[in-house]
Amino acid sequence: MKQLLALQARVLGALVLRETRATFGTSRLGYLWAILTPAAGVALLVWVFGAAGRQPPFGSSLALFFATGLLTLEFFRKLSSSLMSTFDANKALLTYPVIKETDTLAARLILISTTYLLIMVVFYSTLIAFGLADFPHRPGQALAAFLATALIGFGFGTMNAVIISMWDSWRFVEQILTRPLLVISGVFYIPSRLPSEAINVLKWNPVLHLVEWFRVGYYPNYDSFVLDRSFVLGLGLALVLLGLAGERLYRKKRV
Repeated sequence: MKQLLALQARVLGALVLRETRATFGTSRLGYLWAILTPAAGVALLVWVFGAAGRQPPFGSSLALFFATGLLTLEFFRKLSSSLMSTFDANKALLTYPVIKETDTLAARLILISTTYLLIMVVFYSTLIAFGLADFPHRPGQALAAFLATALIGFGFGTMNAVIISMWDSWRFVEQILTRPLLVISGVFYIPSRLPSEAINVLKWNPVLHLVEWFRVGYYPNYDSFVLDRSFVLGLGLALVLLGLAGERLYRKKRV
């Protein structure tokens, strides 16, 4: 058992290293750019809305409010979209008996999750250093929201990888379906303040719950009437199980 675990750890370590080089290149600037890009997106939003005289919907920092929404959304989107192409990108490696499809999925999960954890730590630390934010009021809840985002992203990404292995055009359909997430995920507003009719529709979006969960963890007095943790965790587990079952079922049918 110990030998199998050690072998599995070496396989995952090698795959993560390969994914890192393939995604960010061998230069440190590639990884640094991956960290700066989401931060630049938040900074651009703050500048645009600040120039328009927009006040933060909650709290005193526009940068913090947008970051809690946008970085959570971007983590989900990056993980889900990256996992979509995992099987095709590692087709040559999958000819080795020691490497399984699930290993390649786990390697990308580890890489993207670690990268976005670093992005969030650096970004929020910078806001704290400049007096634009305080430390998270409930760090355990903020971490739980991050892990829940990884779970949902992994579930959606695994399902995407299975579907696209059978229907290549799914990548274009997925882009269309996920494009409205920036508007319907509570990045720019507080969902609890919307009319009940709107809430009844938007509450089916799991990313909305993830954003609300992270804000509950960060702000000391953020009350959400929309957040449903059991919905997020149940959906995430269901998607992961369905995705892994689909991968197992259709493994031999892939071209």
